[in-house]
Parts: sequence; C-alpha cells; structure tokens
Amino acid sequence: MKGLMMNYQLTLPTIMRRAEMLHSKKEVITRLPDKSLHRYTYGECITRTKKLSVALQQLGVKAGDRVATFCWNHYQHLEIYFGVPAFGAVLHTLNLRLSAEDLEYIVNHAADKVIIVDQVLLPLFDKFKDKIKVKHVIVIPNAGQPVPEGMLNYEELLAAGDEKKYVPFEGDENTAAAMCYTSGTTGKPKGVLYSHRSIVLHSMVSAYAEGLSLLESDVVLPVVPMFHVNAWGLPFTSTMLGCTIIFPGPYLDPPSLLELFENEKVTVTAGVPTIWLGILNVLDAAPGKYNLSALRCMVVGGSAAPAAVIKSFQERHGLSILHAWGMTETSPIGSLGILTGEIQKEDKEVQYAYRAKQGRPASFVEIRARSESGLIPWDGKTMGELEVRGPWIASAYYNSEEEADKFTADGWFRTGDIVTIDSRAYIEIKDRSKDVIKSGGEWISSVALESALIGHPAVAEAAVFAIPHEKWVERPMACVVLKEGKTTTQDELNSFLAPHFAKFSLPDAYAFVKEIPKTSVGKFKKSVLREQYGGSA
Repeated sequence: MKGLMMNYQLTLPTIMRRAEMLHSKKEVITRLPDKSLHRYTYGECITRTKKLSVALQQLGVKAGDRVATFCWNHYQHLEIYFGVPAFGAVLHTLNLRLSAEDLEYIVNHAADKVIIVDQVLLPLFDKFKDKIKVKHVIVIPNAGQPVPEGMLNYEELLAAGDEKKYVPFEGDENTAAAMCYTSGTTGKPKGVLYSHRSIVLHSMVSAYAEGLSLLESDVVLPVVPMFHVNAWGLPFTSTMLGCTIIFPGPYLDPPSLLELFENEKVTVTAGVPTIWLGILNVLDAAPGKYNLSALRCMVVGGSAAPAAVIKSFQERHGLSILHAWGMTETSPIGSLGILTGEIQKEDKEVQYAYRAKQGRPASFVEIRARSESGLIPWDGKTMGELEVRGPWIASAYYNSEEEADKFTADGWFRTGDIVTIDSRAYIEIKDRSKDVIKSGGEWISSVALESALIGHPAVAEAAVFAIPHEKWVERPMACVVLKEGKTTTQDELNSFLAPHFAKFSLPDAYAFVKEIPKTSVGKFKKSVLREQYGGSA
C-alpha cells in the first residue's frame, strides 16, 4: 500500500521560489575586485537568475548540458548556481587552483558546452583555453573594462534575457544538477555528479539544529570557495533559509576577512584549517582589535583541526569552532563535531578532545569501518577504512570506470580515511590510507602527530609523512614551519610529544622549512614531501 502524499519533487527551483516569496528583501553582499561592496536582495538575485536561464537557452544550452564556472565567490556565481540547474542543465564548478593540464582534462572530460569566467581570472584561463572544446566563453566583466573579442559579456547576456519566458525545471528530482571533480591527488581527477534531490536534502540537514543550526537571522560568509564542493552547500542552504550571505570575492587574507566579519556582523563562517591558522595568528598579534562578538560558529573542514587550535580560539578569543568532515563524494557533509548532552557534562579538556574529532554522522549518513580482518568494533581504538552511505553520497564516478573498487558490492563508498569509531559514534580520522605510516608492523597516525605538534608554542604548521627505513620499512618524518621569531629543535619537539605517544611513534627526522606544499584545497602535499625526502611518492 502506498502512502497518500503528494509527489512533490525536491528540485532547486523549489528553493528559488521560497527565496522569492519569503526572503526577497534579504541581502546578498559581495566584495568586488576593487574592494568595494556590492549589495542587492534575493528578489533581485532571483530575477537575474531567471534571465540567465533564458539567456543560456537562447545560446543553445539544453537540459543535461554542462555549464562550467571559473569564478571566485560573488553574487553572479550565486546566480549561476541556480540559473543553470533551474532549467535542467548541469552546473560544473572548476577549481581555479588546479594545474592548466588538470583543468584542460576536466573541461573536456565533462564535455562542458559553456564556460563562465571572471575577467580577473582570464590570465589563468588563457593557459588552457585553446585546448578545451566549449562553444561559448562568457566573461563576468570588471566595471568599465571591455570583454575580449570573441567572448560574451555576462551582463549583456542577462540584459537580453526575458524573465517572463523562464520555465522552471519540474522533472525528476534525481536529475543531475551539479558536478565537481576531485583534486586528482591519486590519478586523474574524477567527476562527482550531484542530483537536485541530493542537494536539497543536503541543504535541509546541514541547516537544522544537529547540522549547522542556521536560521533566517544568520549572516553567513563562506570562505570555502564556491568551486570547492559547492562551497560546502552553503549558497544553497543560505538561499533556502534566507540568511544574509556575504561573498568575500578574491580577498581571502586574514585582515580582509576579519574586516568583513566585524563590519557585517557575520554569525557563521566556514573554511579549511589553513585559513583559520592565519586568522588566529592575526588575532593573537592584535588582541581586541576586531569586534567578533556576533560570530557564533566557525566551521572547519577539509583536514583535521588540532585541539590546540580549537582551544586557542575558544579561550583566547571566545570563538567557537565546529569540526566537520566530508569529501567531494559526500556533497560534502558527512559528520559534524557537535557534542552530545553527555559529553557537555564532561570537563573542558574532554570536550576539546571530542571537538577535535570529526564528530558523529549527519542524519541519514550511515558509517562503518573495515580493516583487513573485517568490520571494526566501535571501541575508539581499532583502526579501519571508513565507509559511508546516504542520500547525498556518490554511487559512482562520472563517465569513469577508474577506482570502481571505491564502491563496495553492497552499496557503500570507501572513503580512503583510516579512522577509529568510539562507542558514542564519534569518528576520529587517524590518516588517509595512503598517508598512514606502517612501521615495523605498527600503524602510526601522521594526523595525530601533526595535531600535537601544532600545540607547541613555536610551531605554526607541521606535516608528518613516511620515509623509507632499512629495518622498519617506514618511519615518520616531520616538516615544520616555525612561528615568526620562534626557534626550537628536534629533541625539544620529540620531548614535547613524548608524554602523549609511544616512543616508536616519534619522528626520526625533522626539516624546518619556510612553507609546506599544499594541494588546491589547502591540504598538505605529502606525496611531494615523500618524494623530496624519501625518494618515493
């Protein structure tokens, strides 16, 4: 027997209608390339979004066609986020921090029909534009600057679109709406194809109290780029709820962000740990300079946030970090470090330890972990590879049979993260499967060592990785960036670590460097470090 409920399709036009009807006067604010602020309302945004949908169809874009973006975070990018899937086409955000070779491969593999480019990014686009097969290049212009010949002006295109001709997509909610490619740390980048349904459900769960606890009254600033897993879904979620949303444009340096946090009374922001480390250094250097009393939540994801950083923000500046975990393949929210009522009764140090974990699975996300011996117990000690499933978890890669073993026969996604799961269902990532150090039959967590090293008063950044060893096969080594004006030694750092780690876990060697190489999304490039110091990637 079927239930007698309406067959209401969960599609992105439903979010657009809600924003238009309920939140038309709420603001969308953008810092432009000239550092001025552009302000308009959701009502104006939706009107322009409809114009874009009509204009793209007039160019010949059809349902199912891919429309790529090569853009920073700004209001026009929000229009594209909705305007492309609004008529059944597929939004494809390109990571502008990838190499020209990777971008060429991704655009051609996705068979993008149109690419929309920020004028300020044309020098980067020029590096691969002649090797891609798109029919139209649309440029979002800088004020007063002409668009290069042979390219279309975004604003002129919108002006020619008649919003009265807009017809929303009302098809199957499982239709593709957006796609992102992985950063290609292992082999070629792989495409992840999100559906209307998965985006809407992800938006709903990320908004609610055991998600990011967002309300219409919140002021949200996504530092995470809109080309990185859809800015962790925040543009979709914020539009659905009517949050004031602020886009920082290309200015992601700590002073520019802190100025926006203070002046616009930002309540929720999100970014990778490297962003927050930079901000922490500025706040420590000038305590009390910025009034951040409105900022109630800083979401951290992308890689592990050390407990020492979480504690420093809380105790020195009264700022609360929420740890989250996810991947391109998980849309991305998979788990959140929200403390249960039971843990909130524990002492502060226990709470900090739990806040540094990756948290409990989000609603509708199921987890398990597997070692060579089978599924691991939830004892907080046994390590295994995390597997997940849920309504916004990828079931396959787009147009690719590579790494088919990433998906189990019974429908789970193998994340590649080595974790423990405790009896309270808290996940703690110990390493990536390719980064865990296997020394003399023992597994050593590079993430745990990195998190501990960050707690040393002289250390700004630390990356731990495996180097070859004749007897033990692999041993840990650490690359360390020191804080300005600080000094330390290998013996001092190992003495600092010794109370918390077995002797065999301590690094055999240290390199004190000015900078640690990072991926396009701010993670350490350990393959480069292994090759540089050990001769094996």
